[in-house]
Amino acid sequence: FHNWRPRLVQYVSPQVWASRPGRARALARDLDLVLCLFPFEAEWYARHEPRLRVAAVGHPLLDRHPPPRPEARHAAENAPEPEVLLLPGSRAGELRRHLPVMLAAARQLAARRPMRFSLVLPEEALREPARGLLAGTGVNVAVQVGGLIEALDRTAVALASTGTVTLECALRGVPTVALYRTAPLTYWVGRRLATVRYLAMPNLLAGGEVMPEFLQDAATPEHLARVAQDFLADPARREAYRRQCAAVVAKLGEPGASRRAAEAIVALLPNGR
Repeated sequence: FHNWRPRLVQYVSPQVWASRPGRARALARDLDLVLCLFPFEAEWYARHEPRLRVAAVGHPLLDRHPPPRPEARHAAENAPEPEVLLLPGSRAGELRRHLPVMLAAARQLAARRPMRFSLVLPEEALREPARGLLAGTGVNVAVQVGGLIEALDRTAVALASTGTVTLECALRGVPTVALYRTAPLTYWVGRRLATVRYLAMPNLLAGGEVMPEFLQDAATPEHLARVAQDFLADPARREAYRRQCAAVVAKLGEPGASRRAAEAIVALLPNGR
């Protein structure tokens, strides 16, 4: 193996464009190729670390999501008892920080008109912690693990943690209020390292607030309930939001991210094979 030269590829760029941009130098030193999900990432590297070979291959979510059905969206938003979907995050800590705020917002929404609430979790291990947080809240919430696309298509409004799920909400055209809370010290440090104004990916892609976003102390039940109620009550606002989401989704390119990633890796090999 004295002449063996492996090619080192990282699939999914770290968010160096959001914080600690100096990490790009280490990537250029150590890697032969970085595969990016978003076009703006490749543009960022071209400006800040042009030595690094980068390919923007698109987001695999585009292959997982079938085209949204306008008739399903219309039915969801005009149901006698609209459904509000709670998406607190994929980690136990996010569940503990976000679900109580969402449930308090749900109580305020339910006091205004009849509606239903559901909670989608990404894995079975979170079901019992979620049930513990739901106990004694007075909010009737249907809990399920998986089935996110189907849940989004029957949902009138979503309350979501600012993770990848906000992009999935945008793909389905679901009016969404995003939030994120963490430990005060972690937030303080993160804010000083961050170089971006937003956390929700639709807002980062748009370069402005398409999806209402509340962080840390601003993530209150009152703020979440007010904006969710505005979405429920205002068809014009929902339509404007959907148009903005469509523009954001268009920036992701076309399906086929995995094929393009494979082609970029093959191109690294001697003779392209």
